[in-house]
Amino acid sequence: MPQPATRARPTGCPGYSETLPCEPESAATARRLVRVALAVWGLDDLADDGALIVSELVSNAVRHARRESIRLTVDRPGAARVRIGVVDFSRVPPAVKEPDDEGEGGRGLVLVNELAVRWGTELLPWGKRVWAELRGGEDA
Repeated sequence: MPQPATRARPTGCPGYSETLPCEPESAATARRLVRVALAVWGLDDLADDGALIVSELVSNAVRHARRESIRLTVDRPGAARVRIGVVDFSRVPPAVKEPDDEGEGGRGLVLVNELAVRWGTELLPWGKRVWAELRGGEDA
């Protein structure tokens, strides 16, 4: 099956966003969008960490949101700062859990916490945005 094209839509100051189906396969599309945005901005050094972070954020949203779509945003609040956010329709904030050595889950937010400069959750009237910020270049 052919890969869907990643359509990076400008959101402002600059930024990109995409509404994705609430399904595990959306993580691959999200990774492509993050890599495209970072390449356009000349921040390729953040691409691997950004791809891992967005995979974890999308996976959490798919696992817990229970709606048909999620929204990915990639914003550039500074010359070498990038904020990746995933919006879903659940108002339950994510919780960092101690990963179980035997279990397959529970490591996502621990990984986000290690890779991101900072991360957090914004409650919205209809759900929440979980975001993580990366810095590269002169802002590192």
